[in-house]
Amino acid sequence: MLKYFIIASLFFLSFSHAQVGGNSVFSFLNTTTNARQAALGGKVLTLVDDVDQATWNPSIINLDLDRKLSINYTSYLADISVGSVSYAHRFSRYTQTIHGNITYVNYGTLIQADAEGNETGTFGASDIALSVGYAYRIPNTSIHLGANLRLINSSIANFSSFGVSADLAATYYNDQKPYIFSIALRNIGTQITSFNGEKEKLPFEIALGASYLLENVPLRWYLTADNLQQWNISVANPSNQTSDLDGNITEEDISFVDNLFRHFSIGAELFPKRAVNFRIGYNFRRGKELQLQNIRSFGGISFGFGLRMNKVKLNYAYSRFHTASNVSTFGIAIDLNKGKPSRYKTKY
Repeated sequence: MLKYFIIASLFFLSFSHAQVGGNSVFSFLNTTTNARQAALGGKVLTLVDDVDQATWNPSIINLDLDRKLSINYTSYLADISVGSVSYAHRFSRYTQTIHGNITYVNYGTLIQADAEGNETGTFGASDIALSVGYAYRIPNTSIHLGANLRLINSSIANFSSFGVSADLAATYYNDQKPYIFSIALRNIGTQITSFNGEKEKLPFEIALGASYLLENVPLRWYLTADNLQQWNISVANPSNQTSDLDGNITEEDISFVDNLFRHFSIGAELFPKRAVNFRIGYNFRRGKELQLQNIRSFGGISFGFGLRMNKVKLNYAYSRFHTASNVSTFGIAIDLNKGKPSRYKTKY
């Protein structure tokens, strides 16, 4: 099974082109809606006990997620609203757990104008994605393989686009070990119908994730390397450009090390297995691209908390983007098995 997974991954890689934000259609697929993930830097892959995580990494789908429901809402930039619902269910003792997710983006009411700039009314825009995921554990190993299949639709005024995508992932996890490793190939797919007859590429991404639970301190560290399909993901920040006495402008010079760090995000979760836990993260790329010259804006930092009350857990994340804009993400997770007899539960 592992052999076939590797062959399939290499096959898709050979036909996939590098896509980074702003260069592809359906870019909302790389925007997290999970409050816990957002608080830890926005790119975490190794939350094996979180039903939302399977949307990004299907290989963490496991029996312990059975009958768990999660709802998230984000008040995003420029009055954009982002929401998602995730649910996992095991239909019988003879089947594995099936995961489903719906993600929706509403861009609000936009002003419509003609080529001369005259306002002619208003229009709306929205995105929606529906995914189904499944995972398989290789017998007698701690390696888990998973896949998502996703239907995507975007609409802008009277125009719409439809596409399909898939995610492939693998996770090494043993509940007797303090570490977890994951790799995910996300948004492998195509645009079936386009807005104007010209097809665009999906935001394909390769990411590696790892986490480590300290032995004597109730703290778990998270590290993620994303956009590994493309080395140079740097974009010069206009705030860092300089000019001489003659008015000649020199753009920011991005070094090898600077570009390297833009692939990473880090996070830490204090008391990860208790009723109350605290989270903090930092996204290097966001921090560099949105920093202001000579001003400490704290862009790229995120933090939040989780509060569990019986079968309900509340999650909150605050993400610092810029001095002019920040994002709050709210989540509620419900364990529908809590207080009831175990339904086919086994070790992950």
